[in-house]
Amino acid sequence: MRRPFALLAAALLTGALAVPASAADGDEKFTIEDPRITESSGLAASRQHPGIYWTHNDSDDGAYLYAVDSSTGETVATITMSGVGSPRDVEAVSIGPDNQIYVGDIGDNLGGTWPYVWIYRLPEPENLRDRTIKATQYVVKYSDGARDAESLVVHPKTGRVYIVDKNEKGGHLFEGPAELSPSGANVFRPVAAVPDLEATDATLSPDGEHLVVRSYFGAIAYDWNGGKIKKKDRLGVPFLGQGESVTYTADGKKLMYGAEGADSPVEPQDAPGGSDSDSSSGSGSSAASESGGDGLTGHIKTGAIAAGVLLLVVLGVRGMRRRR
Repeated sequence: MRRPFALLAAALLTGALAVPASAADGDEKFTIEDPRITESSGLAASRQHPGIYWTHNDSDDGAYLYAVDSSTGETVATITMSGVGSPRDVEAVSIGPDNQIYVGDIGDNLGGTWPYVWIYRLPEPENLRDRTIKATQYVVKYSDGARDAESLVVHPKTGRVYIVDKNEKGGHLFEGPAELSPSGANVFRPVAAVPDLEATDATLSPDGEHLVVRSYFGAIAYDWNGGKIKKKDRLGVPFLGQGESVTYTADGKKLMYGAEGADSPVEPQDAPGGSDSDSSSGSGSSAASESGGDGLTGHIKTGAIAAGVLLLVVLGVRGMRRRR
């Protein structure tokens, strides 16, 4: 009877000391290790592959997307997009309904002089490995003339695409057609002001109710309000260098902020309007709010369980000795 008891005790002890589920949810700080990724300019949390983040270089690096495993910082898949020509200035990535990836080749480093820019759409692969995937290319124009932009979001329920232009004095949220057309130009029209911020990226919460727009040194949270956005909070962002990217985690509880540069860090902060109704806009522990107390309480509970299991093991061994 020794072996079954020992196996049971080991299983109980393993369960008691197991890493919390949140550690595998992709909401911890990590560093992008891939030496090819030196200008990470966009970030999107995969819903299909927990803990995976899609990113890309900006400028004319090529038609590549990288799937980065946040638990290791390593690239687990490189996607080459076919059917899109030569990208000019890829600045954003977002995931829409049905696990469709949208890539924004929307930058205009010439100060808003290109008559059109592009959006690419492709299905997120079910299996992560290096491959080539055919993408659909959409031509984008603005109703009020060319402009520079680095922020693109796709509504997770409607699939409608939005762009925030980049302007030192503040820009606007531009709304695309209800459905993008691969033939002809897709005209984006301004629907709301995004003042006091030079937007370098944006992200919509998984429920589609909250928008966060970031700049190099700060961010602003909005209630989505059907696209008629309402300012909610001004957010601090971690200083990571040239701050270029932000995305909600797949569960909506955290914001992940990224930056350009080799070995660039990605760092979490609690998301305003996240899944936890008690979450604040500042940094803090989601584990504490989930347990209804502070982080120390959670550690005490885990330690008590482990101690209890250890006591069972000791008593079991003593009992077997007495039965000899």
